[in-house]
Amino acid sequence: MPPIEQLHVFQSMNSSPNARLHHTAELGDGLSAAIWSNHHDTRSYLAPSHHTLSCYLAGGTGTFRAERPDQKGAPGKLCVMPAEHQSSWVINGEIQLAHLYISQEQFALAAVRTLDREPRELQLRESTFVDDPDQAERFRQLTQLNWDEPAERLLTSSLAHSMLSHALLSQVGRREGLQLRGGLAPAHRKRLRDYIQANLDQPLTLGHLAGLCALSEYHFARMFNLSFGLPPHRYVLNQRLQHAQFLLRSSALEFAEIALACGFSSASHFSNRFRQAFNATPSQYRQSVAGNSLAR
Repeated sequence: MPPIEQLHVFQSMNSSPNARLHHTAELGDGLSAAIWSNHHDTRSYLAPSHHTLSCYLAGGTGTFRAERPDQKGAPGKLCVMPAEHQSSWVINGEIQLAHLYISQEQFALAAVRTLDREPRELQLRESTFVDDPDQAERFRQLTQLNWDEPAERLLTSSLAHSMLSHALLSQVGRREGLQLRGGLAPAHRKRLRDYIQANLDQPLTLGHLAGLCALSEYHFARMFNLSFGLPPHRYVLNQRLQHAQFLLRSSALEFAEIALACGFSSASHFSNRFRQAFNATPSQYRQSVAGNSLAR
């Protein structure tokens, strides 16, 4: 996902002289968060390239969508704004809210993992002023964490992933009238997922993966992207990093051993990739896990 400053919803809020940005964080995995306040304003979102979950933390009783003036916000109310949606908002009085920005790639990965479905089959339903106490509580917990503290990065990331999973389970529906063409058959998708997971320590090649489906590399890469929402190499990298997180949590293996077990050529290469994905080094991640375990 692009840097948070380049996201459409963030830019729209940030361009307002009445809106104030209190805090922002790149949470890794295509997830970002921001806390805003605003007053006596109008904002419009025009087909953003990312999904946005929003929760009103305070105020909002004078806030409404321009086309639905009879529906007003309130503390604890949630809004789901899918990629490509369009909306205009009127803010009367004071409001404080939190945003979780989700890349379409991360949404696709979560759809595959959580629902075992092709991302193309699904759409995030646009919702305004939803009552969802569990999701509102996750937002509340997220805003109370120190986003700059490495020791809290794991909890911050975990909450963001829980919010995405909850949205997938409660706010996702099948696209109406969709006729899928060009993707992998369900049996091939399962075979690939199982094979990749069982061979994360091996140097996987596009040709070998394509051979599992009896396809040319060209057609396989295109069909994989359609079915999984991202190219094969990025999917494999994501699975390797997820497995690395598991080993850091559940074992005392040295970083070099974890690197090899996850298919990285060296501990330094592993550390660089891990930091790029999660905004924390493997050492910081392991310390965070240990710290949270001791705090229970």
